Amino acid sequence: MVIYLPGEQREPEPPPQPSFDELTPREIVVELDKYIVGQNAAKRAVAVALRNRVRRQKLSPELADEILPKNILMIGPTGVGKTELARRLARLAGCPFVKVEASKYTEVGYVGRDVESMVRDLVETSIDMVREEKLDEVAERAEQAAEERVLDLLLPPTPALEPVSSTAPQTETQRREQSDRTREKLRAQLREGKLDQRLVEVEVRERSMPAFEIVTNQGIEEMDVNVKDMLSGLFGQQKKKRKMNVAEAFEYMIQEEENKLIDMDQVTRQAVERAEQMGIIFIDEIDKIAGRESGHGPDVSREGVQRDILPIIEGTTVNTRYGMIRTDHILFIAAGAFHVTKPSDLIPELQGRLPIRVELTALTEGDFVRILTEPKNALIKQYIALLETEGLKLSFSDDAVEAVARFAVQVNEQTENIGARRLHTILEKLLEEISFEAPELKKKNVKLDSTYVQKQLAEIVKNQDLSRYIL
Repeated sequence: MVIYLPGEQREPEPPPQPSFDELTPREIVVELDKYIVGQNAAKRAVAVALRNRVRRQKLSPELADEILPKNILMIGPTGVGKTELARRLARLAGCPFVKVEASKYTEVGYVGRDVESMVRDLVETSIDMVREEKLDEVAERAEQAAEERVLDLLLPPTPALEPVSSTAPQTETQRREQSDRTREKLRAQLREGKLDQRLVEVEVRERSMPAFEIVTNQGIEEMDVNVKDMLSGLFGQQKKKRKMNVAEAFEYMIQEEENKLIDMDQVTRQAVERAEQMGIIFIDEIDKIAGRESGHGPDVSREGVQRDILPIIEGTTVNTRYGMIRTDHILFIAAGAFHVTKPSDLIPELQGRLPIRVELTALTEGDFVRILTEPKNALIKQYIALLETEGLKLSFSDDAVEAVARFAVQVNEQTENIGARRLHTILEKLLEEISFEAPELKKKNVKLDSTYVQKQLAEIVKNQDLSRYIL
């Protein structure tokens, strides 16, 4: 049954995001609750770990250097929020964040990357973050400088005339005033977008570099010298003139001015320090490299990967193209389902470097209802926003949401339990017909109740064995 509702409702604007330094552990949990349902024990653990970083920054340098982060091991089935918890934590704190899968280091023939690559990826992420922050700082100045350059193209400055009589200075002043008035008119038209399609000739830089590759036994990422930058300085940069419209020229010049205003050496220094002091590395699937209880001992390659990861977690120095990076104060969050293995199957040294252990529980029907409706990025909110772009106002009754959650639990019980990921496919199939016909629907307000939902779900699994049907 479909019920049509009149009118539209608008959600209130969200409150401003509090500063990270001002967040208490309780407030950090509240912020995580906006995106992740349940798992209070895990939220409390990561909130304390994050707050300890703020506390450490307020200590003297000598004492702060001695306080190491307490790494975390998350234990729980797939789809309950382990990765999302770490990702939201890093986004909340503005920390460089990298997610890697421990199992990829055991793949046969995996060439060109090693375990230390996770640290190099973290530094690259930190470089991008700091550079974006610097771009925001210089954006206004870069736009002003680019605007002046575009105006110079549209109205080239005229050379000053040599005085030949007593009236020449007055003529020169009048000519300059006329040029200034014309320039201001062009400036107003440029800001209004009236000149966007006018063609101008811009001098652009092109790098002239020979095409070649350098192959080493450890890959190009092991080299701490930026070969491309070195060769670009050696061979120089060629300039050529290109015709483009004013809008394209303006964007190109903004990028050029931003690059001139940003000190990349300063960006690199800040990014390296941020990666060392505030970086978070999330190691997923760590249970896949743990030894199995087969009576023959752990797999050699798996134990070898553990021994490679161990020095990085306990603190070492990694060589990158930006210099040496210390991993002593990087926070490592490891996660795994541990269905077949258990944390004690990891080598003892690695167990000791993951002192904080939290267990994430499986999701219940009530959790599914909350996941569908409560978080800021709840699935139902996403589908409502997508269909609203077609002018269709979609809503779910409470019993319809409960029917979807009940069906998700039923499917999880009869098939492999993949947690909340099940909801993506269920909603996609449930709303497939409405999404397909949304542009042609004449009724713009649609509400789904439990009768319609149950009918559609029954149609989905009609003549299907849930143990084999992949939802």
